[in-house]
Order: sequence, then C-alpha cells, then structure tokens
Amino acid sequence: MNHADAPDRDRYLDFLRALAISCVVVGHWLITALTHRDGALAAPELLVTVPWTQWLTLLFQIMPLFFLAGGCAAAGSWSRARGRAWPWIRQRTLRLLLPTGVYAGLALAAVAVCAAVGVDPGLLAMVGWALAMQFWFLPVYLLVTALTPALHAAHRRFGLAVPAVLGLAAVAVDVVVLRLHPPVLGSLNYVLVWAVAYQMGFCWADGLLTRRRALPWLLALGGGLGFTLLVAYGPFPVSLILVSTETVSNTNPPSAAMLAWVVGQCGLCVALAPAARRLLGGERLWRLVRPVGRASMPVYLWHMVPVLAAAGLFYLTRLAPEPTVGSGGWWALRLPWLLVLGALLLVLLVALAPLERALRALATWLRPDAEVRYPAAFALGFGAAVYALAVFASHGFAFDGRFPTVPAALFGAGVLLTCRPGPAVLTEPGVASA
Repeated sequence: MNHADAPDRDRYLDFLRALAISCVVVGHWLITALTHRDGALAAPELLVTVPWTQWLTLLFQIMPLFFLAGGCAAAGSWSRARGRAWPWIRQRTLRLLLPTGVYAGLALAAVAVCAAVGVDPGLLAMVGWALAMQFWFLPVYLLVTALTPALHAAHRRFGLAVPAVLGLAAVAVDVVVLRLHPPVLGSLNYVLVWAVAYQMGFCWADGLLTRRRALPWLLALGGGLGFTLLVAYGPFPVSLILVSTETVSNTNPPSAAMLAWVVGQCGLCVALAPAARRLLGGERLWRLVRPVGRASMPVYLWHMVPVLAAAGLFYLTRLAPEPTVGSGGWWALRLPWLLVLGALLLVLLVALAPLERALRALATWLRPDAEVRYPAAFALGFGAAVYALAVFASHGFAFDGRFPTVPAALFGAGVLLTCRPGPAVLTEPGVASA
C-alpha cells in the first residue's frame, strides 16, 4: 500500500476492530438465555437447547478480523520501533493489561466479598464465568503480539510462506489431537491458528495480498469451501464457538475448520477493502465508527455486566416475561433485550469515563516507551499474567463458587511486574529523545 492510502487504511482497520468487538458483544447478548425457576437463576445454553442457532455463530465469529487488523497495524508500529523490542512489547502489553487489571481486580474483589457472605456457590460460579467468558482472546493476543519481532522478521524473509507454514503446522497439530488426544498439544493451535490471521495482516500491510487482484478472492473462496467440506464430511461441528455437548470443538482448541474460516474471512476482508475505504472516506459513516473504535476495550471488558444487572432487575424480581427458550415469543423479546442491554452499557460507559481518564494518566506516568530495565522480570510477569488470564477464561472468576486464590495471586504479580514504571529518559539540553 502506498502512503496516500494510509489514512483510509487506518479508518478501515478501526472499522474492522469496531465490527469485531460489536459482533462479539451482540453475539454474547443474543445467545444469553436466562430463566428463573424454583427461586434460582439459571442460564441454559442456547446452542444446545436450540441446536439450529449454532449456524448463527457464522455471523458473529469475526475475531479473525481483529487479529488481521492487529497484524496490519503492528507491522507499521514495529517498523517504526527501530528494533527496540522490549519497550515495544511492554507498550502494547500495557494497553491491554492496565484496563484488564482494573476489571479483573474489581471482579475478583466482588467474588471475594460474595463468597465471604455466603452467596450460593452455584450462582457465584455462573456469575464468575459470565464475567470472564470473553477472556479467551486476551492471552492469545498478548502472546501473538509479544512474538511480533520474530514473526515480522520471518515475514520480511519469507513473506506469504510464513502464514502457509503456520497453517500447515496447525493442521498437523489438529490431526494428532483428533487421533491421539494428547493432553496439551492442542493448545499450540491457539497461537498457530490466530497467528495466521495476524501474519496475513503483515502481508496485507506490505501489499503481498493485493499485488494480484484475484488473490484475496481466491483466499476467501478457498477458505469458505474448505470450511464447508470439513464440516460436511469431516468431524467438525458448524458452531464457531464452544458447545458443551460436542466432542470436537472448532475453538477449544482452534481446529482445521476454524483455520479455514480464518483464511476465508481474512481474504474477503482484504478483497472488500477498496469499497469499504471509499465508504469510510465520508464523515457521516466515520462519525458512527470512531466512537465504537475508541471505546472498544471498555466495551469488550464490561459488556457482560449489563447482563448481570438485567438479570437482577428483571429476572430475580420476576418482572421479565419468560416464554420457553427458543419459542417465537422468546425470539420476539430478543430485540427489547438487546436494546435494554445497550442502554445499560451506555450508562456504564459514562460512569466509567473518569476511570478511563485515570487509566490514561496512569499509562503516561508508567512511561510505556521507556527501556525495560529488567527484561527477565518483565518476561516472568508477562507469563504469569497470560497464564492467569487463560485460567480465568477456562474457569471464570469463581471456580466451583470459590475464590481463585492462586490464579488471582499470579495475575496480580504479573500485572505489577509488567506495568512497573519504566526508567526516566534523560536527554541533554536541545537533544530530543529517540
């Protein structure tokens, strides 16, 4: 891409991030089914109760676009970093861990208080899981981001061969997992599959995906066809999020079918980029996209809190009608349900505005661009935080209705080690810092 395209490209990347986050939020809200029976609040799994809804995940699973946009943006950012790997990784880590640390800290404090006063363990476990269900993305994105220096070096040398090799490795891992069921090996695909989208972002930024006009369309068609064949004739379900009754999952860990979906979706995104840029060049549409992009992190972190608030306001009080889950009446109530949650989220975002400003001030005070004085301590903290986030994503904030002492301690220590203030940069008078 030439430099003249940069502003439009940036708008398109912001649009992709906003679209991905919006689909995650709406998808989570749409499939949340609440019931109040015999004095207890329950959340039946919609994808199991109404199996055809698994097809809806094809509309809402567009997180590949977030990794694609992230890789495209990181390619330029890393190139400008001039090889300063540790400061660059720390800066990107702070952007995610600071707001996540505040959110997780408040959630864990609430769990501790509720456990201490004797809240029902089953209810606490369900609430703790709901508050952390979106966390799967964070450890994966942090790991892929931390690998950017190595991934981009491979990209500069091998270009399109890198995502191809990563994809082949992911398929090999998936075959071994399906046949031999090793306990840990499948976890590699969390990095391998999502790194394909991230690496395709590098290729997009460098023009490797657009030098031949047909290539993005071929990727889109090939990925879509591959997904269709793998679902129709292979062992893979159609659902692109975890379904508890399925013995094979496309996301836990990511499967070959998910890889095909990633390739197809990224190819389609790149193919549609010229038309999308023309639309985003107008200020009217951009005024709608920009606020969502700016609020993407708080929206992503806090979007299940309105669900819990609505559960208390309308279900525990029996104010909400409760038609049979999946019935016509239940679907008719989905629109007002989404509108109520949207309104509650807006109120929450307004209330969080002072906290967001304080976090931005704290991020500046921590000097994110400074050199990392103790790389080993930073790496140790990074690993502890990523591990704890992965545990929260798998089990929630209240394991079996109890406070998760060890993961909480690891996460707290990880945040402290990675977010400790960087050293002040001293410059001679009249000499600007690098």
